[in-house]
Amino acid sequence: MNGQDQDLVDIDPNDPRDGTLSIYRWRQAGRTNLATRRQLREMGLRPGGAEPVARIECRGGKRWAWLYRIDLAKPKRPMTLAKEAALDKAMAKRQTCGACRRRYFHCIPLKTLGSCLECFDGTPADPNSYIAPPTPDHRLAA
Repeated sequence: MNGQDQDLVDIDPNDPRDGTLSIYRWRQAGRTNLATRRQLREMGLRPGGAEPVARIECRGGKRWAWLYRIDLAKPKRPMTLAKEAALDKAMAKRQTCGACRRRYFHCIPLKTLGSCLECFDGTPADPNSYIAPPTPDHRLAA
C-alpha cells in the first residue's frame, strides 16, 4: 500500500458528522415522525428523494439505518408488467438447476455446488419443491 492509498477515506455524503443529524439508539427513537426505508415500504411509502434526517443505531453502532420523515414520503410506485417479468427472469436464473433444468421454489447454491442437491450428490428432491423442466415447445422465462 503506497502513501496515496492511506489518505483515501470512505465518506458518506448523508452523514456530515458535525452533529446536525440526530442519532438514536435502538428503540429510543420513540413516537417520532421518522421511519426507516423498510418501515416506509411496509406503509406503502418510499423516501421520494428526501434526504435522511437522522440515524438509528444498534449493536454499539455497528449496524445502523437512515431515518426519513414520514410526512415527506411519497407513495410507492406500482409494479409494472415489465418489472415483474424482469424479476421473474432473474429469479428463474437463480432457481433453475443447470443440469436437470428443474426450477425450484428456492434459490439453488450455484456458486458452491453448481447444481441442485439431487444432481450434486443424489439427495432426492421433494417433487413439491420444484416445477418440472420446460418442454421443448415452451419458451417462457427460461
